[in-house]
Amino acid sequence: LAHAEEAQHRAQDAGKLETDWQQEILGALNNPQHQQPNQRFALSNADFKRYGRQLIMPQVGLQGQLRLKAARVLIVGAGGLGCPASAYLAGAGVGTLGLVDGDTVEESNLHRQIAHSTDRVDMFKVDSAVAYLRALNPNVNYVPHRAHLTPSTALDIFDNYDFVLDCTDHPTSRYLISDACVLSGKPLVSASALRTEGQLTVLNNPPRAPGAPDGGPCYRCVFPRPPPAESVVSCGEGGILGPVVGVMGILQALEAIKLITSPPNAAAAPPALLLFSAYSIPQFRNVKLRSRRLDCASCSANHTVTESSLTSGSMDYVAFCGVTNPVNILPPSSRISAADLVSTLASASPHDDDAPIVLDVRDQTQFELCSLPNSINLPYQGLQTRLREDTQILEDLKGRDVLVVCKLGNDSQLAVQMLETMSPGSMKSIKDVQGGFRAWRNEVDPEWPDY
Repeated sequence: LAHAEEAQHRAQDAGKLETDWQQEILGALNNPQHQQPNQRFALSNADFKRYGRQLIMPQVGLQGQLRLKAARVLIVGAGGLGCPASAYLAGAGVGTLGLVDGDTVEESNLHRQIAHSTDRVDMFKVDSAVAYLRALNPNVNYVPHRAHLTPSTALDIFDNYDFVLDCTDHPTSRYLISDACVLSGKPLVSASALRTEGQLTVLNNPPRAPGAPDGGPCYRCVFPRPPPAESVVSCGEGGILGPVVGVMGILQALEAIKLITSPPNAAAAPPALLLFSAYSIPQFRNVKLRSRRLDCASCSANHTVTESSLTSGSMDYVAFCGVTNPVNILPPSSRISAADLVSTLASASPHDDDAPIVLDVRDQTQFELCSLPNSINLPYQGLQTRLREDTQILEDLKGRDVLVVCKLGNDSQLAVQMLETMSPGSMKSIKDVQGGFRAWRNEVDPEWPDY
């Protein structure tokens, strides 16, 4: 009986608590101080429905979604990295998404740049991407910037955004974007991808004024000097697997979402470099990075990169990175056109001892895609080492006319220069095919594979 009475009292207390709770909630809802006109909740019902799966996660929640809605994110580069990054940021509900790119869509982009499509070839990439993104989420404010980022425009553009993603593919743009982020106080999510590998890091986080010891490192802190210009390989030259660049772009979006949804005073994660290798086990490795360099030209107390040096054009990023593409190092007498190559080969029998030798210095994979009859594959990559280890190669070229060809006419010039240096005067003549196989396709054989 005592237990029954105790249970009855508990039920009465619970009922009273429930009634009090209901009255409190109804009172709050009816109080104008707690309720904006026609807006009972912080998000619309459409927002709850669209973003519900991430709203119920404690890492996002209501406050995180509101931060996403208020965030202004700039993506520099609407290619292989920028397409997936922008798609997932738009899907997550970022309020404003800006895209910077001066390129147009090409058919060779489509295997990896998923925001573009066949019917939008020749359209500005930013316009193509916005069309794709608007169909994905029409509630985001999209801002296309139809031009390449330059030192004179970077700071003005960056001032309109809170976070920046570097989705470009060249050292010149990477240094420029990082410098502009330091000067404008923006966190930067930077990534790269080539062949089957990728890298990702969050820079200038937390963003602090140059010289502040608690600020995150910038790109110059990690890479004080650019790589040698001749070692820089683009996707067009080295190749890229679509899912690899897609993974890196998605990871950029993830890091941006983490930055946006974090509470204002949350501690920044220690600086690190994430390495991805698709054909390795494990595929991911994390490398710790040092904090800001005391001698950094961009973010140290003695920095030389300033707003005036950036906007005035005195910061020459092309000269700093030593860009040498396209290569033009041989005199006209050491070059031959694709059309002249045809007549030269036609006038000689391949079985003659003095017939010209055609050296194809593309890598073996490209050589197997397409090659000229009787040509010899001698890849430029590692050529110097191979010539030193196998002296018979130079012996076989002695007294012969040698014609060197590659994809675009750059590596072939470097190969000619190397062969002349290592075996001066031994060959009857040595020339490169100007413009490589791209010129061959345009001038001689329109059916030659365009890859």
